[in-house]
Amino acid sequence: MRYVLTLSPDSERSFSTEGAVLQTLASDDVADDADLVGALLAFEPRVETDLVTERSGLDASRVRAALIQLGAAGRVGYDTSEAAYFHRELPYDRDKVSAMNPRARAARELADGGAVRLDGPGRALVTSGDHVREVRGTACTCPWWARHQGQRGPCKHVLAVQLVKSAQA
Repeated sequence: MRYVLTLSPDSERSFSTEGAVLQTLASDDVADDADLVGALLAFEPRVETDLVTERSGLDASRVRAALIQLGAAGRVGYDTSEAAYFHRELPYDRDKVSAMNPRARAARELADGGAVRLDGPGRALVTSGDHVREVRGTACTCPWWARHQGQRGPCKHVLAVQLVKSAQA
């Protein structure tokens, strides 16, 4: 038996607010890939990503993103000692996964509401309430970005720009 304790960097934050998986959770393509990868899981004690990659026809980065999505939904776990995913089944509703994260949900609302205006290479303007935020690459002029500087993942404005760009691709 093994007991593993993992702590969040700050006592007032949970892992769901760390932001490391936000870009993955906000993508429709990843959700579709997660449905495919989820269908290929077979309650193995260890998910062999190379085998899943081969069976799914997806490249390795898309399989990893799908596994992150499935992990957020409770359909796979990650064993830090084995450095591997394992299959488990908890109730899963793909639409609720990104909706559970407030930044991902807010980014989707901004993107769907037409708040993002691409304004030249690497620059976008995002109207959020009474404010217009400038996004350059993965940086933003919003107070959240100024406070965290990317240490807790992208802000909702950066995510919204990424959603619009991926929809246009």
